[in-house]
Amino acid sequence: MRARIIERFKFEAAHSVVVEGRPEEIHGHTFRLEVVVEGPLKNGYVMDFIQLRKIVGGIIGKLDHRNLNHIFENPTTENLALWIAKETSRNLPEGVRLKRLTLWEGDDNGVELEF
Repeated sequence: MRARIIERFKFEAAHSVVVEGRPEEIHGHTFRLEVVVEGPLKNGYVMDFIQLRKIVGGIIGKLDHRNLNHIFENPTTENLALWIAKETSRNLPEGVRLKRLTLWEGDDNGVELEF
């Protein structure tokens, strides 16, 4: 049997996305993130929630209260989500994999990646 666990996070950051060749004005968002990992149930759990929170918290800690243009060439929500997914995947314990990642830019706009 495989099971999934879910953790939610949020962070604040500013960016200026390039749209149709033109950069927007720099502006900020409260980003909300949901991470779903999947794995076999061992001793009653997939992995410790605290361990997952520590992994993802360390990753988004690099983005929190930052100008994302200093980190990414074009910090779209899609590019941020892909980077967070890559970093999360390579830090998960053996046998546990990233299943889904949803990143919301404010309350209304978001991107969902499924693996």
